[in-house]
Amino acid sequence: MTLLGVGLALFGPLVLAAASERLYPGRARLGESLVGQGVLLAITAVVLWIAFSFEGLSPEALGLRALRWQAVAWGAALALFFNRAYGPALYFALKRLGLRGFEGGLAKLDDLPLWYLTLAVLIGGTVEEILYRGYAIGRLEALTGSLWLAALIPLVVFTVAHIPLWGAAPALSTFFAGAIFTFFYLWQRDLAPNVISHVATDFVGIVLSRRHGVREAR
Repeated sequence: MTLLGVGLALFGPLVLAAASERLYPGRARLGESLVGQGVLLAITAVVLWIAFSFEGLSPEALGLRALRWQAVAWGAALALFFNRAYGPALYFALKRLGLRGFEGGLAKLDDLPLWYLTLAVLIGGTVEEILYRGYAIGRLEALTGSLWLAALIPLVVFTVAHIPLWGAAPALSTFFAGAIFTFFYLWQRDLAPNVISHVATDFVGIVLSRRHGVREAR
């Protein structure tokens, strides 16, 4: 069951993203997008069911700890870093290199209402941290005996999973952002800072950029 859980955690979102892009190319539509969010939640529910019911793991083993003010502070600090330092630096680097930024992916979301984008950011940021960091790292470490492999494999898959929507260059930038999330999780063993900063950063880059008519790479 552990192999099934790891497979779902790593490749479930990737297969979903690739299938969605193939079946519904171009601008995203609300109905299909809502179904996709439902499938993503279902994948996460099955992984958690395997973790708790079959593997006997505690929530703390997946980084699901009681919320502390320190976690909120670290999450806010990380979000500030991503939005005020990492995002602008990335935008500048992509432009200087003549590479496509996040604009193409954002344009695909233009027909979706703000309430849906807010919901998708909340679900996506939370689910990705649970699957790629909280669950996959711990289980891969137990299976391989290597913390380096346990950290690297989910990071690579996390990066590839962003290619269908955003494209190769923007997805590559998520490798470095994901590396920061991975390092922070391994340090704290608490998903709360990651989830807070992940959701907040995506909210600024996807929701607020639409609301204020700004399309920048975040």
